[in-house]
Amino acid sequence: MSRVQQAFANGKAFIPFITAGDPSLEISEELVIKMAEEGADLIELGIPFSDPIAEGVVIQRADERALAGGTTTDKIFDMVQRIRKVCDVPMAFMTYVNPVFTYGAGRFMKNCRDAGIDAVIVPDLPFEEKEELLPYCSEFGIDLISLIAPTSRERIRIIAKEARGFVYCVSSMGVTGVRKEISADVGEMIRLVKEVRDIPCAVGFGISSPEQAAKMAGLSDGVIVGSAIVKIVEQYGEGCVPHVAEYVRAMKKAVS
Repeated sequence: MSRVQQAFANGKAFIPFITAGDPSLEISEELVIKMAEEGADLIELGIPFSDPIAEGVVIQRADERALAGGTTTDKIFDMVQRIRKVCDVPMAFMTYVNPVFTYGAGRFMKNCRDAGIDAVIVPDLPFEEKEELLPYCSEFGIDLISLIAPTSRERIRIIAKEARGFVYCVSSMGVTGVRKEISADVGEMIRLVKEVRDIPCAVGFGISSPEQAAKMAGLSDGVIVGSAIVKIVEQYGEGCVPHVAEYVRAMKKAVS
């Protein structure tokens, strides 16, 4: 069983997202360790990018702050290696095609393996073009996570058949961000996946409250929360760690 699969082995998974380097790499390191202590089952680390097309304004601003602070992919790899000395929580990178190819896809995936990253999520890589990265992921044992959305429809079965690790179910159309209402299509998307095979399905985009988290956990195997956490980081800056910890604890309890 891979570390990603282990994240779903003990009931419903809570998966928080932070932007690496916001407000600083030192704080990001503390956040990962603290979120793991508070029950996070898998942690997504966003690699800051100047053109994050899947992200709403909250994460865009975080990317800008991280880049302005001098965060680089190599520094993030170094941070992950430090985390791995004290923490074995499953970790996934959220990134985009352009930064991976600029860095060198083979070198990127090798460094993921060497640092202790378990999976990569690349929202702007269409399923039909996954061969651009999949051979490198396979070579270095990194799960390339597939995304499905309400518009995927008949492609859901095809995607489910070939998915690795878990299926990332995008709960609503548009970019990331906190939403009051979550799409009703989530249950149907997950049903189509499970018809093909029993792979974990985690729901993300727009979930912020414990009530929403509990509802989505009822339909899926896990809940992903990003913008709501990044907002706390933005609000408290260097002092954000206890506030994020408290939020993660409450959300983990809601999905359990």
